[in-house]
Amino acid sequence: MAEELNLHSLKPAQPRKDRKRVGRGMGSGKGRYSGRGIKGQKSRSGSHYMPAGFEGGQMPIDMRLPKLRGNTSADAMPIGPFRTATQPVNLRDLEARFEAGAEVTPDTLVTARLIKNTKIDIKILGSGELTKKLSVSAHGFSKTAKEKIEAAGGTVSWLRGEPVEKKPKRSKAKAPVTSDDVEAEADVDVDDQVAEETTDGADEAPAE
Repeated sequence: MAEELNLHSLKPAQPRKDRKRVGRGMGSGKGRYSGRGIKGQKSRSGSHYMPAGFEGGQMPIDMRLPKLRGNTSADAMPIGPFRTATQPVNLRDLEARFEAGAEVTPDTLVTARLIKNTKIDIKILGSGELTKKLSVSAHGFSKTAKEKIEAAGGTVSWLRGEPVEKKPKRSKAKAPVTSDDVEAEADVDVDDQVAEETTDGADEAPAE
């Protein structure tokens, strides 16, 4: 028969268990090393919170595998890890969707359904003809598109600033020596020799 339930006989359905208190000395029942053993990685605090892919200190697999070759610097954009993406809009689309004198911005391009959203940079390309005067604002312009917009009387506005042309890198290779350089060097050596002889003669005092 089940025990009658009274206030003095209430107890939880799941018996409570005291938490494990470690590091309280030899008399705690957890031993000298608190159940962690002697030294080693797992005896240290925070040892169970290793980063994903940690292999116990050995060379991880992402470093053991061979790497793909290629351009990996920021100068190599849009190649490699610095690759960028743009959504193109051609001049023929601007000609069909906008009236003369209109202002073309990323928001108006979304309204005209030429692009889906403004999260990705926009680049205007020069495919097609443009006969209307438009004020176009975008993140990038091809050389042909810029020329056609300005030829139609419109203006171009760079949303991230007009790109700066990079100067070509100078080659460290020395220029080949020509026959003219050899003759010029020979003439300089002769002039130096004549100057030295004149100076030596002037320094010697005449014998009396």
